[in-house]
Amino acid sequence: MVYTKQREKMIARLREKGISDELVLKAMNTVPRHKFVAMGVEFQAYDEKALPIGFEQTISHPYTVALMSQSLNVQKNEKILEIGTGSGYQAAVLLEMGAQVFTIERIPALAKKAEAVLRELKYHFAVRAGDGTLGWQNYAPYDSIIITAGAPVSPQSLMNQLKNGGKLLIPVGDRNQQILTMFIKQDNEFKKIEIEKLSFVPLIGQDGW
Repeated sequence: MVYTKQREKMIARLREKGISDELVLKAMNTVPRHKFVAMGVEFQAYDEKALPIGFEQTISHPYTVALMSQSLNVQKNEKILEIGTGSGYQAAVLLEMGAQVFTIERIPALAKKAEAVLRELKYHFAVRAGDGTLGWQNYAPYDSIIITAGAPVSPQSLMNQLKNGGKLLIPVGDRNQQILTMFIKQDNEFKKIEIEKLSFVPLIGQDGW
């Protein structure tokens, strides 16, 4: 297959960087990342870099996707809400890991493009365009919520849509740098775990920037 060697190199690099969840590594070795990047840069898809996908948005570094996926400790058939569909690649990895994925993208054209790629790859999921900071109450509560953009604080509206024992993963900080942070819901209180410094595009919306 095309890009097989590039994917294998990416997986080896992720192992070296500390990614140890075999479910994550298997999913990322399966999902064709080159399908999710802009035409003309497919040859860079498996490099450790963010790539433009239009509308001033990017597909995250492979390590970032791997770290976020590993942090969620995904279990089969878990219901996961993703805020910031972007290219659709993070959703594809979660779907490949066996999760039920509900994903929201604020830019309608991006949502449509990601949906087309995910459908082409035969994934089953739910996607809509809208303000992700408000969540998707129709399908709540969720086992996990993953936010793929940086925010000054974790939106309360999203915290409310977690089940008891659920996890919310979000980059918290200013517009330039954030700390990937996990909030674990325990009887309407939240345990906070800081994971690693990263840099994301800003979370735009009523409860974001």
